[in-house]
Amino acid sequence: MGFLIRWKIMRLSELELKKIWDRWNDNVRQLFYSNYGDLPYLLDMKVNKHLFWALAQFWNPAYICFTFGKVDLVPTVEEYMALLRCSKIQVDRAY
Repeated sequence: MGFLIRWKIMRLSELELKKIWDRWNDNVRQLFYSNYGDLPYLLDMKVNKHLFWALAQFWNPAYICFTFGKVDLVPTVEEYMALLRCSKIQVDRAY
């Protein structure tokens, strides 16, 4: 006898995500940080939608990098650290 599992996936707006984050106490926030790293910082970032759209056209999902003509462009670990606001390399995280 099989079980049927149903998932309801909701897309929350940036404002709704910020409201959820603001309702959490420090313990819950710390638990989130320990599991997901600096992901909450993305809530405060301003995204240039035109630049994002332009870059997305050059993204090569097969190689997980940007491809401009015959040149593949991949950020260095240091650039990822700056983008993710990491002060040091954490060996237990995937960058």
